[in-house]
Amino acid sequence: METAATPEAQMTTMLQGKRIAILATDGFEQDELNKPLRALAAAGADVDVVSPSRGAIRGWKHSHWAEEVAVDVELSEARPEQYDAVVLPGGVINSDRLRHQPEAVRFVRHFVEANKPIGAVCHGAWTLIEAGGVSGHTMTSWPSLRSDLTNAGARWVDEEVVVDDGLVTSRKPADLDAFDEKLIAELAKARPPAKGRLHAW
Repeated sequence: METAATPEAQMTTMLQGKRIAILATDGFEQDELNKPLRALAAAGADVDVVSPSRGAIRGWKHSHWAEEVAVDVELSEARPEQYDAVVLPGGVINSDRLRHQPEAVRFVRHFVEANKPIGAVCHGAWTLIEAGGVSGHTMTSWPSLRSDLTNAGARWVDEEVVVDDGLVTSRKPADLDAFDEKLIAELAKARPPAKGRLHAW
């Protein structure tokens, strides 16, 4: 007689076989990268920190520089076709730098055009705007992005987490438990991407 898996065991295998990219650079809000990374890994996903920088990137916590995080894959070598989803942590410095880098915008645009799950927290939506990924979506973000998102065609709401057709958004670090839960649920039900010829951007 087979024994039913415990909830803990089910949780650790929910995302088994999924590969997730977290796109960030110096100035990312520390908890908005670290907490989703830990949650996704605990659910069984393989998670890569992808960055234009090599070696390590330094986080930001509220009003000061914080800890470094190792970069797993340099953006110039990252192949978006190999990933099932992308997560965009916030941080004003991080998000502003990424949205001005064409290579980062092209990386994110792949997930938009392939209709793969995307998670964005706080200011992370800035890069998504540049990638053409917000028009027609209901979203949330840090309040100061409300006009940016509305002008780009999104419907902005003030909620801790919003899910809209695979796009998962949250406002701030205090929302991360809800964000992680909804992101994992979206990833668990998403079908694997079509296998095709891989190429670097």
